Amino acid sequence: MSGNETTLRELPLIGRGHARYDGRAKVTGRARFAADVVVADPIHAFFLLSTISRGRVDRIETGHALNLPGVIDIVTHENAPVLAAPVSQAAGSATNHQPLTGPDILFEGQIIGVVLAESFETAREAAALVDVHYAEQPAAVTLDSPGTDTQRWSEVNPNFEDPQVGDAEKALAEAAVTVDATYRMQSQVHNAMEPFPTTVLWDGDDLIVHEPSQYVAGLQRGVARQLGIDPSRVRIISPYIGGGFGGKLSLTPRTAILAALARGHRRPVKLVATRSQGFTLSTYRGESRHRIRLGATSDGRLTALAHEAWEMCSRFGAYANAATDLTADMYAAPAIFTRVNIVRTDRTTPGFMRGPGETPYMFALETAMDELAYRLEIDPVELRRRNEPARSPIDGSRFTSRSLVKCFDEAARRFGWESRHPVPGTRRDGDWLVGYGCAAATFPCFNYGGSATVTLLRSGKVRVETAASEIGTGAYTALGQVAAELLGLPIENVEVFLGDSLLPPTAPAGGSMQTASTVPAIRLACERIVTRLGGAMPSVADLAAAFDRLGTPSIQETAQYAAFGGKNANGGRAVLSTEKGDEPIAIASYGAQFAEVRINARTKELRVPRLIGAFAAGRILNERTALAQYRGGMIWGLSSALFEGLAIDPIQNRVINTNFEEYAIPVNADVQTVEAILVPEEDNEVNPLGVKGIGEIGIVGVAAAVSNAIFDATGKRLRDLPITLDKLF
Repeated sequence: MSGNETTLRELPLIGRGHARYDGRAKVTGRARFAADVVVADPIHAFFLLSTISRGRVDRIETGHALNLPGVIDIVTHENAPVLAAPVSQAAGSATNHQPLTGPDILFEGQIIGVVLAESFETAREAAALVDVHYAEQPAAVTLDSPGTDTQRWSEVNPNFEDPQVGDAEKALAEAAVTVDATYRMQSQVHNAMEPFPTTVLWDGDDLIVHEPSQYVAGLQRGVARQLGIDPSRVRIISPYIGGGFGGKLSLTPRTAILAALARGHRRPVKLVATRSQGFTLSTYRGESRHRIRLGATSDGRLTALAHEAWEMCSRFGAYANAATDLTADMYAAPAIFTRVNIVRTDRTTPGFMRGPGETPYMFALETAMDELAYRLEIDPVELRRRNEPARSPIDGSRFTSRSLVKCFDEAARRFGWESRHPVPGTRRDGDWLVGYGCAAATFPCFNYGGSATVTLLRSGKVRVETAASEIGTGAYTALGQVAAELLGLPIENVEVFLGDSLLPPTAPAGGSMQTASTVPAIRLACERIVTRLGGAMPSVADLAAAFDRLGTPSIQETAQYAAFGGKNANGGRAVLSTEKGDEPIAIASYGAQFAEVRINARTKELRVPRLIGAFAAGRILNERTALAQYRGGMIWGLSSALFEGLAIDPIQNRVINTNFEEYAIPVNADVQTVEAILVPEEDNEVNPLGVKGIGEIGIVGVAAAVSNAIFDATGKRLRDLPITLDKLF
C-alpha cells in the first residue's frame, strides 16, 4: 500500500441483520417522542377546526368556554398573532393556506381557533363549549362533485412536461389488441401511530421546537421564515418519530402559530392533536382517476401506451404526484401519450404519502397490463418479460441497473406461479375461489447528498452525528452499522445521534433518499479518519498506541457528500459525468409482487393468505431492517387494496370516518404470510456505496397484484380501490 492510499473495510452486498440500535429504548419506554417531552409550566393548546367544507365564519361565541376554570385564552382570526410571513412563503411547506387570517373557510378541518388552558383536559373541554356559526356555501369535495375545476398540470407547473413519444393515437388505432379502462383510488390518510404533537418554548430570543419531523433542517428554515428570525435561532429536536410516511415531511402552519403564542404568553405551549384532527393538520393521498390505453401486437409486443390521470387538489394549492414519467418508463412502448390533470376541490391540499404517485399510478398500469395479458392469452409474467426495455422508452437514458425480470423470476419461483391456471374462476378449494395475481413495482432514486460527523475515540468508541430522522425505518441502525463496518469495529462501539438541527444537515427522510444520501458522507468522514491514522485502521488493541503517537484523544471529521457533482438525482434521473461527457442515466429500484386471494363463493368473504415480493435495490445495509421495510410496505399495499379510503357524506360534503373505528386498516387477522426476497444487485453508479432507496417500493405493486388475483379467482375485473365486500357481489 502506498502512503497516499486509504483502506476502509468493504461492505457486503447484503449487510448483516443487526438488531435495531434503538429497539431496547423503544420497548422499555426510554425513547422519548415529541409528546413525551416535559417542560416547565406549559400552556396546553387545543385546536378548533371547521366543521364545514366551504363558507365563512359568521361569529364565534366563546363566553362559556372562557368562563371555564383554567382557560387562559381563545385565539381566533380576530385576535391571532400576526406572523412575519405566511406559510406559503416558507420553503418546504405542506400548504400555502395560512389559517387564522380571516373568516373564510376553504376546507373541512381548517384551523379556526386555538384554545389555551392550564391542562389538556381543560383545553379540550373548553373547545367543546365554543359555538361557531357559519354561512355555509356549496362545496365540491370529490373528483366527480359538481363545481370542480380541472386544469392541465403542465399549465399550472411550467417545469413539468407530459412525456410524449411518437404518435400514440395512430398506434392505438392500428393495434391488433387494445385495452382501454379507467381505474380509481380513493383519498387516504397517513394515520401514523404517533399523530401530530408539538411543544415550543423560548429561551430568550431562541426558539426550541419538539416536533416529529422527517426533515429537521427544512422545518427549522420554514419556522424561522414565518417568525422573521434567523434560522440559527431555531432548534428542532426530533430524535424519534412514531411513523411519518410523508405526513411529517413538510412544514405545517401549526408550528409557527404555536411559537407565536408561546412568545406572546412567555410560557411554553404544548399541543397534542387528536387522531381525528390529524386527518387535516397535514397532507394526505388525494383521490385519483386514471385512464390507461394499451396497444399490442398479437404476440404481446406493446405498440402504444397512453396514461391520462386526474388528481384531486385544493382550490388554493398546487400539488400533483404526476407519476406518468414512471409508468411511461416501465415497458418498451414505441409510442407514448401522457397527460396529468388536477381537479380543484374544496379540500385541503394533498401531499406526500408513502409511494405518493407510484402507488396509484402503478395500480392502474399493472392492472391494465394484466387485462392485456388475458386478452392475448399470454402469461402475465411473460407479457412483462416481452416488453422489458433496454433503455428508457421516454428519452433513451441508460438504466444504471434494472433487475425487474430477475425479481419476477425469483418471486414467481418462490410463489409457485407455474401452478396458476390460465382460465379465471377455475381454481377452488371447497367453498373458496382461489386466485393468483402479480404486478411490477418500482420507485425512482432521489439523491440529494448529505453531511455527517464521525468521531473516533482512543477507546475505539465511535460517535456518528447527522440531522437525519428516525421514522421507524432503522436509520439509527443502518447509519451506525455503516460506520462500524467501514472502520472494522463492533457495532456495539457506535453511538448514533440523529434528529437535531444542531447536527450536520442531510437529506430528508422522504422519497426513500435519506440513507442513500447520508451514508456516502459517513464513508468520507471514516476515510479521512483512517487517513489521519496512517491510511489503515489499526486493530482495537493497537488503537490507543496510534492515538498516543498523534497526541490526541479523539479524531473528528465532518464530511459532505454532493450527489452527482451537486446536481442531485431527482425522480430517478441524473447526469453522470464521464470522460466522454455528460451522460443521462435512469436510476430506480424494482420489484415483483405476487398475491394469492381466497373468496368464499357464498359469502364473498375475502382473504389474502400470501403476499410475496422480490426486490432489487442496490446494496442492502442491514438485512433485517430491509426485510421489515419491505414487509411493512406490502401490508400497507394490502390496506390500499382492500381497506383504506376516506368516506364522504354526499349530503353534508364531509369526511365521516376520521377515526380508527371507521377508517379501516388491516389488523393481525387480515395479514397472514408476507414474504420479502432480497435480489442481489450491484450498482456503483448510483452513489459510492451503491445504496438505493427501499422504504416505499414495498407498497407499490400490491394493490394491482391483489386486484389481479381477484379477477383470476372470480373472472370479475374490479378497477376501483378499495375493493370492499359489496363490490364482489
